Amino acid sequence: MGRNQRGQIYEAGGSFFVRYYVTEIVQGKTERVQRSHRLPCEKDAKHYLAPIPEQRRKGRRKYAASSALRRLADEFIATVNAQTARGHVAQRDMTVVEFWDQIYWPFAQENLRLSSTKGYEKIWEQHLKPHFGTRTLRQYTTVMGSELLTALAKEYGRNTIQHIRSLASGIFTHAVNKGRVSVNPWREVKVLGKVKQPEQTPHYTLSEIQEILNALENNPDGQLVMALTFFLGLRPSEVNALRWENFQDGRVNIEKGFVRGRVDELKTKAAKASLPLIEPVISILKRWHEQSGSPSNGWLFPKKGTNEIPAGIVGITRRAILPALNDAGIAWKGLYAGRRGGATMLVDLTKGLVAAQELLRHKSMTTTALFYKKTTQNALPEGMKLLEASYAANGK
Repeated sequence: MGRNQRGQIYEAGGSFFVRYYVTEIVQGKTERVQRSHRLPCEKDAKHYLAPIPEQRRKGRRKYAASSALRRLADEFIATVNAQTARGHVAQRDMTVVEFWDQIYWPFAQENLRLSSTKGYEKIWEQHLKPHFGTRTLRQYTTVMGSELLTALAKEYGRNTIQHIRSLASGIFTHAVNKGRVSVNPWREVKVLGKVKQPEQTPHYTLSEIQEILNALENNPDGQLVMALTFFLGLRPSEVNALRWENFQDGRVNIEKGFVRGRVDELKTKAAKASLPLIEPVISILKRWHEQSGSPSNGWLFPKKGTNEIPAGIVGITRRAILPALNDAGIAWKGLYAGRRGGATMLVDLTKGLVAAQELLRHKSMTTTALFYKKTTQNALPEGMKLLEASYAANGK
């Protein structure tokens, strides 16, 4: 059983730390090593180090911690002493990059959806990996995270910042649960300054989608892709995963997604649904069915030469949609612009969010309101006319 320790409190970089010893496994052997832990407080009237008069050690003045600061250190060291009493042997400190490569990323790939890991990988490579560098899990502090987000907020919008923060916090939460660190430093990370508001996401209007369908008259597969995204509000991954068997009795059953060359579960449970087919989707689907040889099963857009995997609508977009739109002088706003456009039309036509929410298969109407209601152009003018008419009907 190891002896109890109190730890030495010191200040560095505007923060307070307590230095202590712990037994760790280093290169397969147990060793007693020195570690430090950042205390969760700011330097203020209660938390400070005061020099001790007339006391020096090796030419340096000695300092005494305030009672509040000492209490925080004692609380943490008590957990260290308890682990020591139980014969606990700590794991060695890892760099954040090592933890990602060896522990978190394999966990994410095994347990999360492909679309989620795809986004995580992009954020990691572009923002977090360069930032973490050679820093270890135990060296990392809240201040470091705040400095990163504050710098990024000058260039990126609120949603991007939130995605970065969420992934970084998730990494450290996993590290806490794996016993690599005792606290998640990202829990208190904040942006110290203004955050750019997200730009309005583009969407197609009804007239624009009609122009697009006309431009794709000779490309029924491209027509069908655009019609499915606009009139049925499908995500690109959902269009990718459609099979002829999904079309039954005037409806299409959305059951799977296709991401990174693999069939995957849908984004949410609410995304699984049966949607009614309407014109012009019905006519375009019929044309594509005839051109495909009138199959009764298989992928809606099979890869050329095989029916094992779908072709991928990225290929259809590059081969058929983009050249046709370019020739017609029509601006390309992306496949998601169709999904946003169809939902926006429903908000305009129904004067509410229910139909749009059901089309998009959002679990919460709040999501529909945040990303689609604000793009509606006719709601306020028409609402004001109704208010005016109501006033007139009631008399002066």
